[in-house]
Amino acid sequence: MSYTTEELLALEDFYRDQLLNSTINFWFPRSYDKEYGGFLFMRDQDGSLLDDDKAVWIQGRATWMLSTLYNTVEPRSEWLEGARLGFEFLNKYCFDTDGQMFFHVTRDGRPIRKRRYFFSETFYVIAAAAYAQASGDEFAASRAREVFGKCIEYATTPGLLPPKYTGTRPSKGIGIPMILMNTAQQLRSTIGDQRCDEYITQWIDEIANNFVKHDIRCVMEQVAPDGSIIDHIDGRTLNPGHAIEGAWFILHEAMHRNNDPQLIQLGCQMIDYMWERGWDKEHGGILYFRDVYNKPVQEYWQDMKFWWPHNETIIATLLAYLLTGEEKYAGMHKLVHDYSYTHFHDKAFGEWFGYLHRDGTIAQTAKGNLYKGPFHLPRQEWYCTILLQNYLSKRKMTATSLIGHH
Repeated sequence: MSYTTEELLALEDFYRDQLLNSTINFWFPRSYDKEYGGFLFMRDQDGSLLDDDKAVWIQGRATWMLSTLYNTVEPRSEWLEGARLGFEFLNKYCFDTDGQMFFHVTRDGRPIRKRRYFFSETFYVIAAAAYAQASGDEFAASRAREVFGKCIEYATTPGLLPPKYTGTRPSKGIGIPMILMNTAQQLRSTIGDQRCDEYITQWIDEIANNFVKHDIRCVMEQVAPDGSIIDHIDGRTLNPGHAIEGAWFILHEAMHRNNDPQLIQLGCQMIDYMWERGWDKEHGGILYFRDVYNKPVQEYWQDMKFWWPHNETIIATLLAYLLTGEEKYAGMHKLVHDYSYTHFHDKAFGEWFGYLHRDGTIAQTAKGNLYKGPFHLPRQEWYCTILLQNYLSKRKMTATSLIGHH
């Protein structure tokens, strides 16, 4: 199938309407913590609070989201004020004395848990950069660049962070080059940083050379330091939705580089390989984990459907279709879009449920917890809205100029 211009216009309207009238207004203004700063996101189906702890990742992600809406959708003062609450909370409570960030804090900012990786820092970078663009705050801009430098240091300097794997089976994960690539893309698009282009190229090369396995049509989640497959349970475990997220980061870069054909090819191959492995032909939806050799997966939630892989796959397949015009990507996009908005979307209270059983029934009703908040879903709806808007306006300009030549 392919999409007509009318269908693409309808999709643009749909995503914008979902973003503004179902997703964002589920979270805001109710989640603003006016007393301690930051946000209260651990919420049940109807928005009632389940827990008042704060996940640092999601404080950063939400600050980025609100700032981005302010920068690109409309400059609503309540969004900027919300972003300020998030940015100030992050600065005041979420950095340890060694400069590393916490993962989980109490409502009033006392530390509960710290992780050995630096994803909190990457979300701080995109939050500070987008907030700097929205507010003109020079401190936010300088902190975004400074912490981006720390992230590069953590990624490239052995021994700076406690090791995740010790002993006889070292490995490296696709998550680091992926998250850093997207962090750099966000930094570049908001306040700019001359380091971004060169590092993005390096991280794409690392993904292409180490994790994409064309011979077996697969994208690995982790590999040995030399890029070979680790034939043990952890090493064989794939996360199709995560690899597809990496694919759209690469397609986004292709678009930034005047539709670079090599990057389009790489991103589309990654989507193809992981759709083949991840799409549930029986029930629909993206399976959470698979084994590279189709052996049993250790984690018991391996056949569940989580919300975020579907958000990433909606973006990736739409982007692939708009960049290539290939009908198969329109078909894939329609499948994952229809599945997701039928099964995850909560028509009663808005937003999405996070967790479904394999057959698409709801596993539990929470809309927010330590891992789920206003990020993957609103980012998807925002990104698809902007993507379609730009694509359709370019087509309109092309059509107008063609008419002008006749």
